[in-house]
Amino acid sequence: MAGNPPKRKVSRSNTRSRRSQWKAAVPTLVKTVENGRVTYSLPHRAKVVEDSQGAALYLEYKGRKVADV
Repeated sequence: MAGNPPKRKVSRSNTRSRRSQWKAAVPTLVKTVENGRVTYSLPHRAKVVEDSQGAALYLEYKGRKVADV
């Protein structure tokens, strides 16, 4: 079953005003400086630690190693 049928017609203006409330939110970013480079990342996420060639070594969260890559 697909659910209950509508009880009454919803006007076009009500439908459009309800849909207009759905907005894409800008993600909050955290600014960090690593080796003189400014990087932006999402808060409360593990970050990838790389070596000098750019190869991924491991994941780090709050200064601790949490997982291998």
